[in-house]
Amino acid sequence: MGTAAYTELDRLIINTIRMLAVDAVQAAESGHPGMPMGMAAPAYVLWTRFLRHNPANPQWPNRDRFILSAGHGSMLLYALLHLSGYELSLEEIKRFRQWGSLTPGHPERGVTPGVETTTGPLGQGFGNGVGMAIAERYLAQLFNRPGYSIVDHYTYAIVSDGDLMEGVAAEAASLAGHLRLGKLIYLYDDNRISIEGPTSLSFTEDVPQRFRAYGWHVQTVDGLDLVAIDEAIRAAQAEQERPSLIAVRTHIGYGSPNKQDTAAAHGEPLGEEEVALTKQALGWPLEPKFYVPDAVRGYFVEQLEYWRHLEADWHALFESYRQGYPDLAEQFEQMMAGELPAGWQERIPHFPAGKSIATRNASGEVLNAIAPALPGLIGGSADLAPSTKTLLKGGGDQEAGNPGGRNLHFGVREHAMGAIVNGMAAHGGLRPFGATFFVFSDYMRPALRLSALMELPVVWVYTHDSIFVGEDGPTHQPIEHLASLRAIPHLTTIRPADANETAVAWQVALEQRGPVALILSRQNLPVLDRERMAPADGLRRGAYILSDSPGRRPDLILIATGSEVALALEAQTVLAERRIGARVVSMPSWELFEAQPEEYRARVLPPDVPVRLAIEAGSPMGWERYVGPFGGVLGIEGRFGASAPYKVLACHYGFTVDEVVARAEELLETFVARADQMCALLKCRRP
Repeated sequence: MGTAAYTELDRLIINTIRMLAVDAVQAAESGHPGMPMGMAAPAYVLWTRFLRHNPANPQWPNRDRFILSAGHGSMLLYALLHLSGYELSLEEIKRFRQWGSLTPGHPERGVTPGVETTTGPLGQGFGNGVGMAIAERYLAQLFNRPGYSIVDHYTYAIVSDGDLMEGVAAEAASLAGHLRLGKLIYLYDDNRISIEGPTSLSFTEDVPQRFRAYGWHVQTVDGLDLVAIDEAIRAAQAEQERPSLIAVRTHIGYGSPNKQDTAAAHGEPLGEEEVALTKQALGWPLEPKFYVPDAVRGYFVEQLEYWRHLEADWHALFESYRQGYPDLAEQFEQMMAGELPAGWQERIPHFPAGKSIATRNASGEVLNAIAPALPGLIGGSADLAPSTKTLLKGGGDQEAGNPGGRNLHFGVREHAMGAIVNGMAAHGGLRPFGATFFVFSDYMRPALRLSALMELPVVWVYTHDSIFVGEDGPTHQPIEHLASLRAIPHLTTIRPADANETAVAWQVALEQRGPVALILSRQNLPVLDRERMAPADGLRRGAYILSDSPGRRPDLILIATGSEVALALEAQTVLAERRIGARVVSMPSWELFEAQPEEYRARVLPPDVPVRLAIEAGSPMGWERYVGPFGGVLGIEGRFGASAPYKVLACHYGFTVDEVVARAEELLETFVARADQMCALLKCRRP
C-alpha cells in the first residue's frame, strides 16, 4: 500500500479506534485487543464510506445491518459506535467488561445501542447475516413499488478465521450462495492467528476457493490498503447475483512491537509496557488514556449530519409512498413494529371432538389457515417439511428467482437454520419459524440458546416428540430434550395435548415477544371433548384443570403433557370406578404456568392434595417441583428409546392405563401409611 492512500485524518481516526480498544482491554485486564488493532482500517472504510445508518436512530428500518461475527473483537465495534455518535459514552468505553456497563465482553443485542445481534459463539453471526439478507430481500419484494425502494439496504459483517472453521458458517455460506444473496457482503479478517497459535496448526484450506465453490463473489485485498478496500466493497455492491467475501489480509495486534502477528495479541491485554511501546510505534500520546483527538470528533460530527440526512431522505420517500400505497405503508409500519394485524386469530381453526389427529398435522392446518393474514410469517424446515407439516401451501419457494417465496428450504442444515432464522427475526418485520424433528434440536442448540438470550420472536417447530416415533428407534426418539429445553431461560416450551391445544399454542407463540418451541406428536391423538372438559384456551396459563373429580375433593392429581394427557384421562375413569377421585391437569408449558399468580397455581395444584403423579414420555428431571415429596413421575429414566411399533413401546415403557392406575394407587397407599405413622407418633386423629 502506498502512503498516498492515507490522509493524516485517516491515520488519526484509525489509530483512535486501535487505541480505544487497547486502553479499554488494558483497563479491564481482560479482552481481545489484537483483532480491533488489525481490522481498524477496513472497519473504518466500511463505516465511514459505505454503511448507511443513523446513530441518532438505531432502529431506522432501512439502515444497513452490520454484524461483528468475530464478537471477541467487541472493542472494535464499541469504538466505532462511540465515535459515530451512538448513545455510548466514553465512560462506557472505560467500563468495558464491567458489571452493568453497555460494553459487555461480547456484543449483546438489547444492551448496546447499534448492536444488531448477539455474537460471541463463532459462526452464529455469520448465519445471522444470511438471515438478515433473506429478510431484506423478502420485504423488498413484498413492499417495494416502482419508484419506491423503501426496503433497500445491505447486510455487512466482519468474520474471522474462527467463524469460518465452525460448521455453522459452512452450512450458512452454502445456502447463501445457493440463494444468490447479492446484498450480503462479508469482510474476512484473515489474520492467520487463533488462540493456540498460527491457524496453520489446523486450518490450511484455501478459503477463497471454498467460497467460490459455494457460489460467492470473492476478492482478496491488503488490510492496510484503504484504496483497495474501498474498491473491493464497491465491486461487491455492484455484484447483485452473488454474496461477496472480501478476504482482508491483516495483522493481529498491528503496531505492537512484540505481539503483532502472535497469539499473544489475541485474547489478553498487551500489558502496560507493551501498550506504551505500541503507542510510541504509532506516534500516539502515552497520556491521556482513551484519547480522542478533536479532529476525530469533528469528523464524526459532520458524518452524523450526513447520516441523519440519509434517514430524512428515506422518510420523505416513505411519506410519498404512503400517499400512493396507504395500505402497504400501514402494513409495513405494523410489521416493523412487531405487531400483528387485527382479527388474524379469527382464522385459527377449531377441531371437532371424536377425531384423532397428530398435533404436527393440526399445527400444519393452523399454520396454513393463518398464513394469508400474516405476510410476515415465513420459514421452513431442515429438509423435513413433509414430516413437520410446515409447508405453506401457495406460499412459493424462497429461491434466487423468487425472493417473495415464503417456504425456505434449508436443506439438511439444522445448525444454520437456527442461526438464519434468528437473523431474520433480528432484522425486524418478520415472524420466522424453523422446523425439524425434536431430537435434532441438539444440532441447533447454540442458535436455540441465542434466540432465548436475545428474546427473539421466533417459533421453533419440533415434531416427532417422544419414543412414540416408534420404529425409527433411539436415534430419532427424544428422551432428555424436554428437560433440556426447559432449562433454557426465556424460552417458552409448549407440548400440546391435542389439536385444539395446538391451535391455542400457535396463537400464544405468535403473541409472545420471545422464542417459543412447539413440541408436536407424530402419532394421532384424540381430539378432546371440550363440552365435557375445560376449554383448550387454558393452555394460555401453562397448566389448567382439564377434568376434575366430580362433586368431591380429589384424592390425587394426575399431571400430564402432550400425548400422555389422553392416557391420564383414561386412568381417571378407571380410578373413579375404584372410588378414587383424580384430577387431571394438562400442563403443556411450565414457563407459562410459572408466570401465573400464586393464587392460580395453588388452585390448579392445591397444597392440600399432595399426592400427585406426573406422566410424560421423557426424562423426569424437574418434575419434582410439581409432584412434591408425596408424588411420583412416570417418565423415562436411565435409558434411551428402542425400535418397535409405538404401541409396543408404550407397553414396555409403562405408558399404559394399568401402569398409571397402579402408580397412583401405590402413591396413595404410601401417603396414607405415612400419615398413619405420623398420627400415631403425634397421637393425633387422622381425618
